[in-house]
Amino acid sequence: MSSERRGLGKGLEALIPPAPTPSGVTEVEVDRIVPNPRQPRQALDPEALQELATSIEEQGLVQPLVVTEVEGGFQLLVGERRWRAAQLAGLEMVPVVIREATPQQMVELALVENLQREDLNPLETATAYQQLVEEFGMTQQEVADKVGKNRVTVTNTLRLLKLPDEVKNALLSDEISEGHARAMLRLRGGVAQLQVLQAIINKGLSVRQTEDLVRRMVEEPKTEPKPPQKSPELRALEDEFRQALGTKVNLTQGSRGGRLVIYYYSDEELQGIYDVIVGD
Repeated sequence: MSSERRGLGKGLEALIPPAPTPSGVTEVEVDRIVPNPRQPRQALDPEALQELATSIEEQGLVQPLVVTEVEGGFQLLVGERRWRAAQLAGLEMVPVVIREATPQQMVELALVENLQREDLNPLETATAYQQLVEEFGMTQQEVADKVGKNRVTVTNTLRLLKLPDEVKNALLSDEISEGHARAMLRLRGGVAQLQVLQAIINKGLSVRQTEDLVRRMVEEPKTEPKPPQKSPELRALEDEFRQALGTKVNLTQGSRGGRLVIYYYSDEELQGIYDVIVGD
Protein backbone atom coordinates (compact mmCIF):
# COMPACT_ATOMS: atom_id res chain seq x y z
CA MET A 1 0.00 0.00 0.00
CA SER A 2 1.41 3.37 -1.04
CA SER A 3 2.03 6.14 1.45
CA GLU A 4 -0.60 8.30 -0.27
CA ARG A 5 -3.35 5.94 0.89
CA ARG A 6 -2.13 5.79 4.47
CA GLY A 7 -5.26 7.46 5.94
CA LEU A 8 -7.74 5.26 4.09
CA GLY A 9 -6.76 2.16 6.02
CA LYS A 10 -7.79 3.56 9.40
CA GLY A 11 -11.35 2.42 8.86
CA LEU A 12 -14.60 3.28 10.55
CA GLU A 13 -13.28 3.13 14.12
CA ALA A 14 -10.75 5.90 13.42
CA LEU A 15 -13.33 8.25 11.93
CA ILE A 16 -16.35 7.49 14.11
CA PRO A 17 -15.82 5.85 17.48
CA PRO A 18 -18.49 3.45 18.72
CA ALA A 19 -21.58 4.95 20.32
CA PRO A 20 -21.74 4.72 24.10
CA THR A 21 -24.69 2.32 23.74
CA PRO A 22 -24.18 -1.20 22.37
CA SER A 23 -23.54 -0.94 18.63
CA GLY A 24 -23.61 -4.51 17.37
CA VAL A 25 -25.43 -5.66 14.27
CA THR A 26 -29.20 -5.31 14.41
CA GLU A 27 -32.05 -5.57 11.90
CA VAL A 28 -34.14 -2.55 10.91
CA GLU A 29 -36.83 -1.91 8.31
CA VAL A 30 -35.26 -0.86 5.04
CA ASP A 31 -37.83 1.92 4.53
CA ARG A 32 -36.86 3.55 7.84
CA ILE A 33 -33.44 4.38 6.41
CA VAL A 34 -32.82 7.64 4.53
CA PRO A 35 -29.75 8.44 2.41
CA ASN A 36 -26.86 10.57 3.58
CA PRO A 37 -27.52 14.10 2.23
CA ARG A 38 -23.76 14.71 2.32
CA GLN A 39 -22.97 11.72 0.12
CA PRO A 40 -20.36 12.94 -2.40
CA ARG A 41 -21.29 10.40 -5.07
CA GLN A 42 -23.86 11.95 -7.39
CA ALA A 43 -24.71 9.00 -9.62
CA LEU A 44 -24.91 5.22 -9.41
CA ASP A 45 -24.41 2.82 -12.33
CA PRO A 46 -27.89 1.27 -12.87
CA GLU A 47 -26.45 -1.91 -14.39
CA ALA A 48 -23.99 -2.47 -11.53
CA LEU A 49 -26.76 -1.72 -9.03
CA GLN A 50 -29.00 -4.35 -10.60
CA GLU A 51 -26.19 -6.90 -10.51
CA LEU A 52 -25.71 -6.21 -6.80
CA ALA A 53 -29.47 -6.53 -6.22
CA THR A 54 -29.45 -9.95 -7.91
CA SER A 55 -26.58 -11.06 -5.67
CA ILE A 56 -28.46 -9.85 -2.57
CA GLU A 57 -31.57 -11.75 -3.67
CA GLU A 58 -29.50 -14.94 -3.82
CA GLN A 59 -27.21 -14.50 -0.81
CA GLY A 60 -28.81 -11.80 1.32
CA LEU A 61 -27.09 -8.63 2.52
CA VAL A 62 -23.90 -10.06 4.00
CA GLN A 63 -22.16 -6.81 5.02
CA PRO A 64 -24.27 -4.62 7.35
CA LEU A 65 -24.97 -0.98 6.62
CA VAL A 66 -23.68 1.68 8.99
CA VAL A 67 -26.32 4.18 10.12
CA THR A 68 -26.90 6.88 12.69
CA GLU A 69 -30.18 7.48 14.48
CA VAL A 70 -32.28 10.45 13.37
CA GLU A 71 -35.81 11.48 14.23
CA GLY A 72 -38.18 8.83 12.96
CA GLY A 73 -35.55 6.42 11.69
CA PHE A 74 -31.96 6.10 10.57
CA GLN A 75 -29.61 7.92 8.21
CA LEU A 76 -27.00 6.12 6.17
CA LEU A 77 -23.34 6.63 6.92
CA VAL A 78 -21.86 3.78 4.87
CA GLY A 79 -23.41 1.50 2.27
CA GLU A 80 -25.68 3.49 -0.03
CA ARG A 81 -25.17 1.12 -2.97
CA ARG A 82 -26.03 -1.89 -0.79
CA TRP A 83 -29.06 -0.09 0.67
CA ARG A 84 -30.45 0.82 -2.76
CA ALA A 85 -29.72 -2.68 -4.09
CA ALA A 86 -31.49 -4.17 -1.08
CA GLN A 87 -34.54 -2.09 -1.97
CA LEU A 88 -34.39 -3.36 -5.55
CA ALA A 89 -34.08 -6.90 -4.24
CA GLY A 90 -37.26 -6.42 -2.21
CA LEU A 91 -35.72 -6.83 1.26
CA GLU A 92 -37.92 -5.57 4.08
CA MET A 93 -35.27 -5.81 6.83
CA VAL A 94 -31.54 -5.15 6.57
CA PRO A 95 -28.64 -5.61 9.00
CA VAL A 96 -27.15 -2.37 10.33
CA VAL A 97 -24.55 -1.12 12.77
CA ILE A 98 -25.71 2.02 14.60
CA ARG A 99 -23.16 4.76 15.27
CA GLU A 100 -23.19 8.37 16.40
CA ALA A 101 -21.83 10.90 13.91
CA THR A 102 -21.49 14.64 13.54
CA PRO A 103 -22.27 16.28 10.16
CA GLN A 104 -18.53 16.58 9.49
CA GLN A 105 -17.95 12.92 10.27
CA MET A 106 -20.78 12.04 7.88
CA VAL A 107 -18.97 13.80 5.03
CA GLU A 108 -15.60 12.33 5.98
CA LEU A 109 -16.87 8.78 6.26
CA ALA A 110 -18.84 8.85 2.99
CA LEU A 111 -15.81 10.33 1.24
CA VAL A 112 -13.33 7.83 2.65
CA GLU A 113 -15.60 4.87 1.91
CA ASN A 114 -15.95 5.87 -1.73
CA LEU A 115 -12.23 6.60 -2.08
CA GLN A 116 -11.45 3.16 -0.71
CA ARG A 117 -13.74 1.62 -3.32
CA GLU A 118 -12.55 4.09 -6.01
CA ASP A 119 -16.23 4.78 -6.76
CA LEU A 120 -16.04 8.57 -7.04
CA ASN A 121 -15.67 10.62 -10.18
CA PRO A 122 -12.87 13.22 -9.81
CA LEU A 123 -15.45 16.02 -9.71
CA GLU A 124 -17.39 14.29 -6.96
CA THR A 125 -14.17 13.97 -4.99
CA ALA A 126 -13.41 17.66 -5.58
CA THR A 127 -16.89 18.65 -4.40
CA ALA A 128 -16.45 16.63 -1.19
CA TYR A 129 -13.04 18.23 -0.56
CA GLN A 130 -14.59 21.66 -1.10
CA GLN A 131 -17.36 20.88 1.38
CA LEU A 132 -14.83 19.91 4.05
CA VAL A 133 -12.88 23.14 3.42
CA GLU A 134 -15.75 25.61 3.11
CA GLU A 135 -18.37 24.15 5.42
CA PHE A 136 -16.17 22.77 8.16
CA GLY A 137 -13.17 25.11 7.92
CA MET A 138 -10.60 22.41 7.27
CA THR A 139 -7.33 23.32 5.56
CA GLN A 140 -6.28 21.50 2.43
CA GLN A 141 -3.53 19.82 4.45
CA GLU A 142 -6.09 18.61 7.00
CA VAL A 143 -8.25 17.23 4.21
CA ALA A 144 -5.22 15.48 2.73
CA ASP A 145 -4.34 13.92 6.09
CA LYS A 146 -7.93 12.77 6.61
CA VAL A 147 -8.26 10.97 3.26
CA GLY A 148 -4.67 9.72 2.99
CA LYS A 149 -3.59 11.89 0.05
CA ASN A 150 -0.84 14.46 -0.24
CA ARG A 151 -1.77 18.15 -0.21
CA VAL A 152 -0.78 18.75 -3.85
CA THR A 153 -3.21 16.02 -4.95
CA VAL A 154 -6.02 17.66 -2.98
CA THR A 155 -5.16 21.11 -4.39
CA ASN A 156 -5.09 19.87 -7.99
CA THR A 157 -8.38 18.01 -7.53
CA LEU A 158 -10.05 21.16 -6.16
CA ARG A 159 -8.87 23.12 -9.22
CA LEU A 160 -11.10 20.92 -11.42
CA LEU A 161 -14.10 22.84 -10.03
CA LYS A 162 -12.84 25.98 -11.81
CA LEU A 163 -13.30 24.45 -15.27
CA PRO A 164 -16.27 25.55 -17.45
CA ASP A 165 -19.50 23.61 -16.96
CA GLU A 166 -19.17 22.02 -20.40
CA VAL A 167 -15.80 20.54 -19.46
CA LYS A 168 -17.07 19.36 -16.07
CA ASN A 169 -20.09 17.70 -17.70
CA ALA A 170 -17.79 15.92 -20.15
CA LEU A 171 -15.72 14.67 -17.23
CA LEU A 172 -18.81 13.47 -15.35
CA SER A 173 -20.08 11.61 -18.42
CA ASP A 174 -16.64 10.04 -19.07
CA GLU A 175 -16.26 11.76 -22.45
CA ILE A 176 -12.88 12.94 -21.17
CA SER A 177 -10.60 11.66 -18.42
CA GLU A 178 -9.20 13.42 -15.39
CA GLY A 179 -5.88 13.66 -17.23
CA HIS A 180 -7.55 15.59 -20.08
CA ALA A 181 -9.19 17.95 -17.57
CA ARG A 182 -5.95 18.54 -15.66
CA ALA A 183 -4.17 19.42 -18.91
CA MET A 184 -6.77 22.11 -19.64
CA LEU A 185 -6.13 23.80 -16.30
CA ARG A 186 -2.97 25.34 -17.78
CA LEU A 187 -5.10 27.48 -20.07
CA ARG A 188 -6.47 30.80 -18.94
CA GLY A 189 -10.06 31.49 -19.86
CA GLY A 190 -12.96 29.25 -20.73
CA VAL A 191 -12.84 29.93 -24.49
CA ALA A 192 -9.47 28.23 -24.92
CA GLN A 193 -10.50 25.35 -22.66
CA LEU A 194 -13.66 24.78 -24.68
CA GLN A 195 -11.61 24.77 -27.90
CA VAL A 196 -9.44 22.02 -26.45
CA LEU A 197 -12.51 20.10 -25.28
CA GLN A 198 -13.90 20.08 -28.81
CA ALA A 199 -10.54 18.92 -30.17
CA ILE A 200 -10.46 16.04 -27.67
CA ILE A 201 -14.00 14.91 -28.55
CA ASN A 202 -13.80 15.45 -32.32
CA LYS A 203 -10.29 14.05 -32.84
CA GLY A 204 -10.14 11.52 -30.02
CA LEU A 205 -7.00 13.08 -28.54
CA SER A 206 -5.12 11.13 -25.89
CA VAL A 207 -4.00 12.79 -22.67
CA ARG A 208 -0.46 13.16 -24.05
CA GLN A 209 -1.76 14.72 -27.26
CA THR A 210 -3.94 17.07 -25.23
CA GLU A 211 -0.95 18.12 -23.13
CA ASP A 212 1.03 18.82 -26.32
CA LEU A 213 -1.83 20.90 -27.75
CA VAL A 214 -2.18 22.92 -24.55
CA ARG A 215 1.58 23.49 -24.39
CA ARG A 216 1.59 24.85 -27.95
CA MET A 217 -1.33 27.14 -27.14
CA VAL A 218 0.37 28.44 -23.99
CA GLU A 219 3.73 28.99 -25.68
CA GLU A 220 2.34 30.48 -28.89
CA PRO A 221 3.65 34.06 -29.17
CA LYS A 222 1.08 36.78 -29.37
CA THR A 223 1.58 38.73 -32.60
CA GLU A 224 0.78 42.40 -32.70
CA PRO A 225 -2.01 43.25 -35.13
CA LYS A 226 -0.66 44.69 -38.37
CA PRO A 227 -1.68 48.26 -39.13
CA PRO A 228 -4.06 48.62 -42.08
CA GLN A 229 -2.45 49.22 -45.46
CA LYS A 230 -2.45 52.83 -46.60
CA SER A 231 -4.01 53.73 -49.91
CA PRO A 232 -1.75 55.09 -52.68
CA GLU A 233 -3.49 58.46 -52.37
CA LEU A 234 -2.77 58.65 -48.64
CA ARG A 235 0.87 57.67 -49.16
CA ALA A 236 1.27 60.34 -51.84
CA LEU A 237 -0.19 62.98 -49.53
CA GLU A 238 2.12 61.79 -46.73
CA ASP A 239 5.12 62.20 -49.05
CA GLU A 240 4.08 65.75 -49.95
CA PHE A 241 3.92 66.69 -46.25
CA ARG A 242 7.32 65.09 -45.68
CA GLN A 243 8.92 67.03 -48.50
CA ALA A 244 7.30 70.31 -47.53
CA LEU A 245 8.24 70.03 -43.83
CA GLY A 246 11.58 68.32 -44.28
CA THR A 247 10.94 65.67 -41.60
CA LYS A 248 9.22 62.36 -40.96
CA VAL A 249 5.43 62.48 -41.16
CA ASN A 250 2.84 59.82 -40.39
CA LEU A 251 -0.64 60.26 -41.82
CA THR A 252 -3.49 57.90 -40.86
CA GLN A 253 -7.13 58.03 -41.88
CA GLY A 254 -10.26 56.50 -40.37
CA SER A 255 -13.97 56.54 -41.05
CA ARG A 256 -14.39 59.75 -39.03
CA GLY A 257 -11.25 61.70 -39.73
CA GLY A 258 -7.62 60.89 -39.16
CA ARG A 259 -4.35 61.91 -37.57
CA LEU A 260 -1.30 63.75 -38.81
CA VAL A 261 1.85 63.16 -36.77
CA ILE A 262 4.89 65.36 -37.45
CA TYR A 263 8.22 64.25 -35.97
CA TYR A 264 11.11 66.54 -35.03
CA TYR A 265 14.44 65.76 -33.42
CA SER A 266 15.78 69.12 -32.28
CA ASP A 267 14.67 72.62 -31.38
CA GLU A 268 15.98 73.82 -34.72
CA GLU A 269 13.80 71.34 -36.60
CA LEU A 270 10.78 72.42 -34.55
CA GLN A 271 11.45 76.03 -35.43
CA GLY A 272 11.75 75.12 -39.10
CA ILE A 273 8.42 73.28 -39.05
CA TYR A 274 6.83 76.26 -37.30
CA ASP A 275 8.15 78.63 -39.95
CA VAL A 276 6.76 76.50 -42.77
CA ILE A 277 3.30 76.14 -41.24
CA VAL A 278 2.82 79.48 -39.47
CA GLY A 279 5.19 81.65 -41.43
CA ASP A 280 7.01 84.78 -40.23
